[in-house]
Amino acid sequence: KSGDKNNKKEKKQDKGQGGGGLKPWPGYIAERLSLYQQLKSESDALQEKKAADSKPITVELPDGRKVAGKAWLTTPYQLACDISQGLADNAVISRVNGELWDLDRPLEQDCSLEILRFDNEDAQAVYWHSSAHILGEAMERFYGGCLCYGPPIENGFYYDMFLDGQKGVSSAEFGDLETLCKTVVKEKQPFERLEISKETLLKMFKYNKFKCRILNEKVTTPTTTVYRCGPLIDLCRGPHVRHTGKIKAMKIYKNSSTYWEGRSDMETLQRIYGISFPDSKMLKEWERFQEEAKNRDHRKIGKDQELFFFHDLSPGSCFFMPRGAYIYNTLTEFIRDEYWRRGFQEVASPNIYNSKLWETSGHWQHYSENMFSFPVEDDIFALKPMNCPGHCLMFSHRPRSWRELPLRLADFGVLHRNELSGTLTGLTRVRRFQQDDAHIFCTMDQIESEMKGCLDFLRCVYDVFGFSFQLHLSTRPEKYLGDIAVWNQAEKVNCTVILCVLLQIDIKIKDAIGRYHQCATIQLDFQLPIRFNLTFVGKDGDDKARPVIIHRAILGSVERMIAILTENYAGKWPLWISPRQVMLVPVNPSCEDYAKRLCKQFTEAGFMADADLDSSCLLNKKIRNAQLAQYNFILVVGEKEKMTNGVNVRTRDNKVHGELSVAEVLARLTLLKQSRCRNAEEEF
Repeated sequence: KSGDKNNKKEKKQDKGQGGGGLKPWPGYIAERLSLYQQLKSESDALQEKKAADSKPITVELPDGRKVAGKAWLTTPYQLACDISQGLADNAVISRVNGELWDLDRPLEQDCSLEILRFDNEDAQAVYWHSSAHILGEAMERFYGGCLCYGPPIENGFYYDMFLDGQKGVSSAEFGDLETLCKTVVKEKQPFERLEISKETLLKMFKYNKFKCRILNEKVTTPTTTVYRCGPLIDLCRGPHVRHTGKIKAMKIYKNSSTYWEGRSDMETLQRIYGISFPDSKMLKEWERFQEEAKNRDHRKIGKDQELFFFHDLSPGSCFFMPRGAYIYNTLTEFIRDEYWRRGFQEVASPNIYNSKLWETSGHWQHYSENMFSFPVEDDIFALKPMNCPGHCLMFSHRPRSWRELPLRLADFGVLHRNELSGTLTGLTRVRRFQQDDAHIFCTMDQIESEMKGCLDFLRCVYDVFGFSFQLHLSTRPEKYLGDIAVWNQAEKVNCTVILCVLLQIDIKIKDAIGRYHQCATIQLDFQLPIRFNLTFVGKDGDDKARPVIIHRAILGSVERMIAILTENYAGKWPLWISPRQVMLVPVNPSCEDYAKRLCKQFTEAGFMADADLDSSCLLNKKIRNAQLAQYNFILVVGEKEKMTNGVNVRTRDNKVHGELSVAEVLARLTLLKQSRCRNAEEEF
């Protein structure tokens, strides 16, 4: 029926590929739907039998109240209506016994029940996942290709599609896709859940090799679920909103190419991104936020301020111009200053290692495809993607004593990772980068104090930047290396440390417009010391005592941190890190030599200073140009200032401080720069 409705509407719209009308529905739609309807009829009959034998159940609500229901009949939505129609109207999904549950799916036994609205993080993921299905339905109708994955993401959703032999997706088609999505929403197509055998699903999706791959490679159970909305039937664990009409405001905003499961040796897919909200005002606010983010984009600011650029001849490797290099070096010097105070020793380690090193560390088996490797004589060598194995060699090159621990080794070495070309994104995803990387070799007894020291280091640095941050406990990954007993020991120690410091160890910083970024890491490692057979002589004379390694980075990738800081400050750099700190502006040509002399004086004092000697430009224009270029301080010099060895001070925000002596301005700016004050213009 949904297909018939869309066919009628296409005659009115006469829109689609090339503006010549929509193509006919793909042939697999009818066959897929026919098989589904047969299976749904069988499932409904079974459901009716279960409902006929229904028994009373008790449902506990979040406030402790208990309400009565009937197994296989009562749904979360019905109970939400009984509680409050407002709650039911705004419900996105429910949580039953801690598990996300469709609102129209009958309860099966005694349970706890929570109704979730859009302000809940899990509910947002469900809302965006349901929106992805709407987009998928529109993409099948518009392109007729093979749908692949369509997950929710941190902000919104996307759907990948394989278009065999067809042209790629164009942003010019977004309007047509959104029109189709609005039609799907208007029809209020219910989301139906159905559990089907793997064997039958392979028949249902025989037209789509990607869905068959998922079934054969990912599904390990005899049955799995699909969800239907209108003509779309998709492999999906769910759950979903009640019907497509719950998606009130939706926008398609971006497309890109990608590879099947991110593998460059697999098929190229077309990815379309979208966002949706239960209120059009929320969508407008999101659009306003996106415009703000666009204006802050580090790639735009980096170009405008001549900080850095990229070139096709070295993709993913940044060229830092002099002013960008100043920011880069200032950041690393900031960390170096803290190293001296905190007992870290800086080292320099090789960039290239024999692959045997990476085999020992375990990276070759799990990470070699992301490494740049090449033959050297009869061996394979690789550029290092991280510093830790090299630091293990440093630790083990001679016998170590407990008296040397904790040994804190820091390294700004250049790292290379072979990221896919399609994933490279400005400074946030690069192939060549540096980290404020450090590895602390310590005893078990020293873990707590060292972790506390790392967290204190973190607070110190992020306070200077003005970042707030979240911290989370890392858990054992699904594909972990090493012995399970060692992992259990590591997690036990981690939890003990966290209880002591009331903090966790995966760090996300929050920028000026509310976005979170993963930068710093503090990780406890029991595995590398075993793999490299690292030992030290303990207090008790045991020469086989095993150290623990703490991996620690505060900035993380310096490149990525520069991107984040650029966008956080919107190019208005604080004085201490600013690539344009002082601009000398002579009132007339007779004062140009004085301006040049002062410019040299400020430069020799360690400031990024320039003088505007363009005599064809009026004074007010010069001042305005300096402000737009984000010079923190503009020092105007005329005949009076030349006579008194002074300057007239104003800021980029046009706050006028008036005439002061050069010595006093130098002294004040030096103190402000050394203090790493974020608002030097206000504190001046």
